Parts: sequence; structure tokens; C-alpha cells
Amino acid sequence: MSATGRAPHPPSRPAAVPDAGLPVWLRPLAAALPGLRAEDVGWPEHRLDDGADARDAAVLVLFADGPAGPEVLLTERAGTLRQHSGQVAFPGGRADPGDADPAATALREAAEETGLDPAGVDVVGQVPALLLSHSRHAVTPVVAHWRAPGPVGVRDPAEVSRVERVPLAELHAPGARRRLRGPGGYTGPAFAVRGLLVWGFTAEVLVRVLALGALDVPEAPGTPELTLDEALRWADERGGRVSG
Repeated sequence: MSATGRAPHPPSRPAAVPDAGLPVWLRPLAAALPGLRAEDVGWPEHRLDDGADARDAAVLVLFADGPAGPEVLLTERAGTLRQHSGQVAFPGGRADPGDADPAATALREAAEETGLDPAGVDVVGQVPALLLSHSRHAVTPVVAHWRAPGPVGVRDPAEVSRVERVPLAELHAPGARRRLRGPGGYTGPAFAVRGLLVWGFTAEVLVRVLALGALDVPEAPGTPELTLDEALRWADERGGRVSG
């Protein structure tokens, strides 16, 4: 245990399946994860886990082969939640005492939130934890391959209002990416897909994980910067509804 009472986690997990068990497009990401350090990812300074009384949490960055090519699983949090209400997120949450590691946390939470069957998922690795300073959570993104996709959906409307399998092609579509200037001086990437506004923690993780696997389309020079209100209207205009 660390001095803060938190058990330290290794910087990354080795690939859970041989490269031959992964789709070709996912293999570069799997190769990049072992031994990955926080400085390799380029987290902003305010996202670095300082280990000071932060609570462990994990999210599942789940990739699959879909009808439109590679896709990622995203959820929309219920609008009635006290924190991050209505925002787009990866499935995940706080670690329970019985969780063996961040992967166990991420898979358990994903099953509870979306009905995901963990038996059809292969953990590929993980990204060094990043800090949510306002809630004091150190969140480990767990990268996985959905080897045998099955039905997913809203299990508890009090927690999740929407579950989407989003093709990466939609994230990379012309006009789908902006810079967002949010509260407290925050700036970062944002995406508008299917009426959802993906920004903040989720967008920061997404762009870095995709970049690690050469699955990204770099932000174009001169990408427009929007306020949060402007970004919500932009997402509404592109998709017909707003997720904030």
C-alpha cells in the first residue's frame, strides 16, 4: 500500500491476448500500452495523479469491429446525477473493495451500466491513471477489445440515459471536431456525434488513446474554439439533440 492507503497499480497491463487474437487495426494500440508512462501520454498537468488521498476508479475504453468499421462504446450520464449530469462518458466508476485491479472495476461497472457481458471482452492494457481534481478520483482508462459483441443498453435510467456504439469514422468526419473553452479556463478537444457532445475527461482520453494506436485524425490547424454553450448548440445542430 502507498502512504495514501491506495494500492499502487503497475503503469500498464501486458496484452491479455496475442496480437493474432486482435483485429489488425487494434494491434498498434496493444503494442503501445505495455510500459506506458504518464509522460508518454501527455496528460495536462492538472490531470496528473499526485497520489494525495485520491480514490481509485476506472473506465472501459472498449473497441469493436462494427458494420461501419472500428467503433467505441460511449454512454450518456443521466441528467439527474449530482456530478457530470448529462455528459458523455466511458462506462466505469469507483473501485469496490473486491475488485482485483482497474480492469475488474471497469468491466464490473460496464456490466452494471450497459449490460455488457465481460465474457466477450479481452483486456488489451491500460493507460496511466489521470486525476479528476474536483472529485479526487484517480481514473485508470482500461483499453479492451469487444471480441464477441452482444446487446447493450440502458440498465438503470437513474445512472445512464443512453448507450451508443460510435464508429470512429463519425468522430473523424468533417466538421465533427472543435476546441472547447469551458468553465474555469478549461480548454480541450470536443466531438459532436449523434447529437452527443463529447468533451472534457472523455474527449481527452479518447484523443490520446486513438493517437497511441495511430487511429486518430490530428486536429486541423485553425479548428474553431467554442464556449460550452456554443458547443452544445453545435452538437444539437449536427445531431438533432443535445447532451451536455
